[in-house]
Amino acid sequence: EKKQNKKIINFRKNFRRSLKFKKKDELTCIFTCAKDYKTGNKGNMLAGLKYKMINFLLFFFPHNFLFQLVEKSYDSESDEAHRKQVWLNNRKFVLMHNILADQGLKSYRLGMTHFADMVCHVMIQKTPKLFRGSAFLGLPEGHDLPDTVDWRDKGYVTEVKDQKQCGSCWAFSTTGVLEGQHFRKTGKLVSLSEQQLMDCSHSFGNNGCNGGSVKRALQYIQANGGIDTETSYPYKGQRCRYKPDGIGAKCNGYVHVKPSNEETLKKAVATIGPISVGIDASRHSFQFYQSGVYDDPDCSKTVLDHGALAVGYGTENGHDYWLIKNSWGLRWGDKGYIKMSRNKSNQCGIASQASYPLV
Repeated sequence: EKKQNKKIINFRKNFRRSLKFKKKDELTCIFTCAKDYKTGNKGNMLAGLKYKMINFLLFFFPHNFLFQLVEKSYDSESDEAHRKQVWLNNRKFVLMHNILADQGLKSYRLGMTHFADMVCHVMIQKTPKLFRGSAFLGLPEGHDLPDTVDWRDKGYVTEVKDQKQCGSCWAFSTTGVLEGQHFRKTGKLVSLSEQQLMDCSHSFGNNGCNGGSVKRALQYIQANGGIDTETSYPYKGQRCRYKPDGIGAKCNGYVHVKPSNEETLKKAVATIGPISVGIDASRHSFQFYQSGVYDDPDCSKTVLDHGALAVGYGTENGHDYWLIKNSWGLRWGDKGYIKMSRNKSNQCGIASQASYPLV
């Protein structure tokens, strides 16, 4: 356990040191500082039920008692005491927000998640450089778009995945958008390998857990002649193990959506499928999002630190939203998803860095 903790501390130091050399179009990604990220989706589902119970019981039981339900092990008594205080402070933040939500002053609710006792998120903000590629031309004038889109219902979207303590959101955003386009072309939904992108695309400028870009990941896939399936190349940090006979999808280029234009992004999501997006996910409220339409006016439009996947859009209780698939596991948000404000002047930079592959 001590050796594992030392590795994590060294990993964080190396991550911060590497930031000095980041490329301008790179998403460094937000990820948790947790040491106890060892469950798969099945574990996430069971833990998710536990946190729902905690959120419900908080109105009836003392916070000190409920902290014991978290059932996490810590390095020492002092570490546990510190984490407990962090948990209590975050719970106060969640409760105060939800009181406002109950009064109709907030359009979304927060909840205690597996992040609640964590000291930090690694949050590094970078202004993205708009990348080159074919341009999405949109649709002819007068072409009506549906009021609601959800590509999950059409089979375009794989299960929610978990990047764990690794700044690999760029890889998950890449596989997610390619999975959707591959399904659109072939009718087959194939889960693709994020680990291959992390292990094998360094020569294209990506840096594994220390950040990367969707553009360079798609360039690698195109040059490589394809990307392996998740089954043949699972999410484990090792050397490049790409095998041509394990290819799950190919890429013939990429298209960028007109930046900072939500209407153009809407057209792309409605007619193309899931779209890769960059967002500002650094807000404390984002960490504890649970339901409703996320609306934080202090969210940056230009400083993006996280990659995700826009899989639809719609309107809920009068609030327009983007349906976003995240890569923080099923225990976060609404079973791994978040509804982010739409038509709010490009809030959180949702339309600032959007793209999709050609297959």
